Amino acid sequence: PLFCPGFSHQAGCSHANTSFFLPASMYTEIQRERPDGGNILTHPDYIDGNPDLIKPKKLLNPVKASKSHQELHRELLMNHKRGLSVESKPELQRVLEHRRRDLLIKQKKEEEEAKKLQSPFEKELLKRHQRLDQLEKEQEKQEDHAPEFIKVKENLRRTSTVTGDEKAA
Repeated sequence: PLFCPGFSHQAGCSHANTSFFLPASMYTEIQRERPDGGNILTHPDYIDGNPDLIKPKKLLNPVKASKSHQELHRELLMNHKRGLSVESKPELQRVLEHRRRDLLIKQKKEEEEAKKLQSPFEKELLKRHQRLDQLEKEQEKQEDHAPEFIKVKENLRRTSTVTGDEKAA
């Protein structure tokens, strides 16, 4: 209310808990009346609805519900309580991994050195070998994609030459 007729500063008024000015818009009035502080989400109707309805339940997270996840989580909590680091591994395992890594690095270096030390003759042989392999693969692909009647015709030729050779012998 803008004006309260029986209002005096000493006595107060029955409208003392309301403001002296009206809100500028309905939105500000609605905001003032809302006790939840501007929560945008609406409350579902089924809460105060029919009690015979089945109320929805929150679904379980399948990852958190799995046994392996629970065991891992339990182990992590126990390690944290004991003060162990998650990254700490047994000494033997660390040494074995270090040896494996060193061995792989050493093998790669040896392969690179062997490639560097090849003579021009060996390089040329390797190129020809790769080229022959590539040609064989292309021929196999062509044979696979050839129509069936051509394959049957080739088989007939082979059988006819084999039977002709047997008659001549």
